[in-house]
Formats: sequence, C-alpha cells, structure tokens
Amino acid sequence: MAEMKSEIDSDGEQNYSLGSNVDPKNMQELTIYVQSLLQNVQDKFQTMSDQIITRIDDMGSRIDDLEKSIADLMQQAGVEGSEK
Repeated sequence: MAEMKSEIDSDGEQNYSLGSNVDPKNMQELTIYVQSLLQNVQDKFQTMSDQIITRIDDMGSRIDDLEKSIADLMQQAGVEGSEK
C-alpha cells in the first residue's frame, strides 16, 4: 500500500503545465503538446488500474485460500459448516 502511495506522490510532483521548456509557437504545436500530455495521463491511469486489478485478484486468491483453510480446520475439529 505504501508503494502505491509513493508512486502517486511522485506522479503528483510532475509538472503538467506549460513551462519554460514548452513554448508552442502555433496551434499545431499546442495540439501535439496537449495530445502528448493526455496520452501520458492515460498511460499512468492504465498502469494504476492494472495494479489495482492485480491486487484485487491477489486478495481474492488469499480469501479463497483462507476459506479453504478454515473449512479444513472445521472438518478436522468435527464441526459441520454450512454449505454454499
């Protein structure tokens, strides 16, 4: 979780405004700059979405393992569990 927060913090420090390095001379350059900026944001969003989905899948697997372990323990203890 701290890893994701540090990634978000480092992304937040980037400058997405028109700075001294970028001085579009005409509408075409401005359009290219804006398209590039939007593509970068979309790529970062996709990366974060993929990370979240991976973590949700991992959590689902852990929950399944935990349910199996609990069922095994209940069976060993002779306790009847409610079936799904």
